Amino acid sequence: MAKKSKDVRIQVILECTEHKTSGVPGTSRYITTKNKKNTPERLELKKYNSILKKMTVHREIK
Repeated sequence: MAKKSKDVRIQVILECTEHKTSGVPGTSRYITTKNKKNTPERLELKKYNSILKKMTVHREIK
C-alpha cells in the first residue's frame, strides 16, 4: 500500500473587494483551489461580480 501524501491543494474562498464599499446588499464569492506550496500568500483574481455587473478584484478570505 502506498504512503498517503499530504494535500498540497487547498480550497479557498474569494470575496469581492469593491462590493463592501459600494453599499449594495449581498456578497459576491467564488470557491476555488490553490497550491499552498507555490502560492503561500493570499490569492487575488479578477472575477465577474453579478450584483455590480462588472469585473472586480476578488481576494482570498480566511
